[in-house]
Amino acid sequence: MYIDGADALVRVTLQSLLDARRHCQELPLFSRPMRTSRQTGRQYSRLRGRGMDFDQVRAYQPGDDIRTIDWRVTARTQKVHTKVFNEERERPVFIICEQSSRLFFGSRHSMKSVLGADACALIAWTALSHNDRVGGMVFAADACHEVRPRRSRQAILQLFRLLLQANERIPEATEAPAEATAEPLNMALRHSREIIRPGSILYLLCDHSAIDNMNQSLLAPLAAHNDIILLPLFDPLDAELPKAGILDFIQGEQRFSVDTDNPAVRGAWQQQFADQQQAWQRLARRLRCSLSMLDSSLTAVEQLSLMLGARTGRAPRR
Repeated sequence: MYIDGADALVRVTLQSLLDARRHCQELPLFSRPMRTSRQTGRQYSRLRGRGMDFDQVRAYQPGDDIRTIDWRVTARTQKVHTKVFNEERERPVFIICEQSSRLFFGSRHSMKSVLGADACALIAWTALSHNDRVGGMVFAADACHEVRPRRSRQAILQLFRLLLQANERIPEATEAPAEATAEPLNMALRHSREIIRPGSILYLLCDHSAIDNMNQSLLAPLAAHNDIILLPLFDPLDAELPKAGILDFIQGEQRFSVDTDNPAVRGAWQQQFADQQQAWQRLARRLRCSLSMLDSSLTAVEQLSLMLGARTGRAPRR
């Protein structure tokens, strides 16, 4: 299916993660806050409240916070004046990225695991270019490891090292016992609640099927205090089976066959994917967060450019 020159479409490579930096100016990730997020206020830029740095005193205007009234100047001038503060522009960015065996699949352009890693790299480089602190977590079925948000290339390189290490372990993960059915995303969400500071922007890159066994109550507290962008990863074959007769599959000691020409099988397959999509959409509405599906038949940069360009009202650069 893949040729020798396409190794970067099968395996995550350090070079591809570093090359993502060339595209960071194309992604308007933080040009304005999420329109549907609980964190969205009456501001028009990505800010974290009124700030702490005093700027000036000016005449009071309707709508100003009465807590900022400068009573000394008001008493001296007999006119109400208010203090103006510089607003805090720092929004720590935290990326949760899955690298498990279920992502080691791709039918057209790249593996889902590669798409997730590329999207993670693009978001990390873009955040750093905006002078934000960047951190993240990489998780698989049996482990999750994090990098605390920092404003440095070292933090991004540490995150890349975790991505590479987890991706290299995926063949070993395919030999895991079949009875291991716990949803790995739940472990990552539990751990992330101890790390992510309120007011952060959280990007979640995970398999599209994770919604089936996700403990959504773990995500709700994060959504209450952060901006969350859900980015489920899927492959076209996840959505629709090709007509290819009877296909045999082997996973560990398990063997099974799928008749792809059977209308009932094809219908059930499509319905399963549609149900998962609807579950993601319900979750996004309930948490008031952004949702975009990432397709492994397309590159990460073109999908993020289209998604974020549409959200910010800007056309992506060609």
